[in-house]
Amino acid sequence: MDSVEEPLISRRPSPAGDPARHNDSHDAAGAYEYFTTSSSPSLFIYLLTFSAGISGLLFGYDTGVISSTLVSLGTSLSPPDNPHPLTSLEKSVITSSTSFLALLVSPFSSVLADTLGRKRVILAADVLFALGAAVQACSGTIGAMVLGRSVVGLAVGAASFVVPLYISELAPARFRGRLVTMNVVFITLGQVVAYIVGWALGQFGEDGMAWRWMVGLGALPAVVQGLVVLAMPETPRFLVMVGRVGEARRVVERVLARKEEGRGEVDATVKGIEIEVREESEARRLRRVSGDGRDGWIGSVNELFGVRRNRRALAIACLLQGLQQLCGFNSLMYFSATIFTMLGFPIPTLTSLVVAVTNFLVTLAALFLIDRIGRRRILLWSIPFMIAGLLLAAYGFSFIRLTSPAQGAAIIILVSIMVYVAGYALGLGNVPWMQSELFALNVRSLGSGISTSTNWGANFVIGLTFLLLMDALTPSWTFVLYAAICTTGYGLIWKFYPETAGLSLEEAAGLLEHENWGVQ
Repeated sequence: MDSVEEPLISRRPSPAGDPARHNDSHDAAGAYEYFTTSSSPSLFIYLLTFSAGISGLLFGYDTGVISSTLVSLGTSLSPPDNPHPLTSLEKSVITSSTSFLALLVSPFSSVLADTLGRKRVILAADVLFALGAAVQACSGTIGAMVLGRSVVGLAVGAASFVVPLYISELAPARFRGRLVTMNVVFITLGQVVAYIVGWALGQFGEDGMAWRWMVGLGALPAVVQGLVVLAMPETPRFLVMVGRVGEARRVVERVLARKEEGRGEVDATVKGIEIEVREESEARRLRRVSGDGRDGWIGSVNELFGVRRNRRALAIACLLQGLQQLCGFNSLMYFSATIFTMLGFPIPTLTSLVVAVTNFLVTLAALFLIDRIGRRRILLWSIPFMIAGLLLAAYGFSFIRLTSPAQGAAIIILVSIMVYVAGYALGLGNVPWMQSELFALNVRSLGSGISTSTNWGANFVIGLTFLLLMDALTPSWTFVLYAAICTTGYGLIWKFYPETAGLSLEEAAGLLEHENWGVQ
């Protein structure tokens, strides 16, 4: 490699704290990174990040809007001859159908992205978002509503994988963390928008039609993004993978804002991507012919479960992803308006907005703090706030008879939920998505895929069981149960999760070779 190219290509992977690495298929591409000498990202990459981030907005909106929808449905989905409000089981099935379909589609997202391209998968997700919104808005039965939410689940499962992948493959290495984490901000912003829309339509919308507008409006940003995506480029890495090197070079020129004066930088970037793709292809070929005739996928499974450090990495990643959901956070996103209706707040959708805004603001703060404080430390600092919030909420519920809620206790519960949400947004809301820095390169794709599926599986369990637990155990004991899960998770993190901030991917994965799992 000549002297012009050498400073621009690095054999060392990007820092372990790079949030871009929570995706699977691109994680195998860690051998080379490309850099720019610019002090800030180009306007072009900002525009692409914003355009792709609309999917995060849709993801957040569809997560948050169900909260307002459930308290606005009334008897709209019941048979005309037997009108009745939704039961807890019916609400749970409607809510959990989205995460269940996301769980089913997420393992195939990386295959679709590598086969069809990142851009086409985003476009397909937009079609599904719009179709799902339309089906929900036109629903007259519970079955139709479940179908609409399921279609949205397919979109969420695909978009939650491919959008960060798209951004990370376009972003120069020095700006990748900042640009990819913008997708997290878009998700929390979408939840805020959902609560605002739910409150506005609940207050000023036509009775019986407000909820249809709530769910139907989700089609609008999907249509807008679908039109924008048609003008967006494919990522340079995918273009090189399919042999369109000239087109990849033109995209890199626009991303780096370089023409003739930056030819060396562009050439080095494209050459690095070509080397990266060749090495990944060769590694797959070797896995297919290695061992006892095992193909690449079976070989990866055997390596993941047969090597001690890989098993440990999978255990930690699944612990973090499962805890992120089993702590009960999304029960608040899905059912906060239902909870605040029980507590007697006059405008429950407006009260729910407080929860969403708290999540959004603390998520913004976490983006600036997590690399400075460290992953392990920020979890050990933030989870106790979650436990305290849950126990305080349980204490508040113990004073409330839901038939005649007490105002003072209701305020205690609201404040405790805000404490809990702030603790979640600071730590568990972000750290699990840095899972792939735990895995060795040859099993990173498979390990990240399995742990991400753990997240969606736990999400499905929470969405299906929360209201049923509230009925069976009482609200107080439900929150105590979540506090117990958080306490157990805290102990496991303290015992087994090493600090990986500031380490290369090889160094982070190597920690798990030690008898103490790398915990200092």
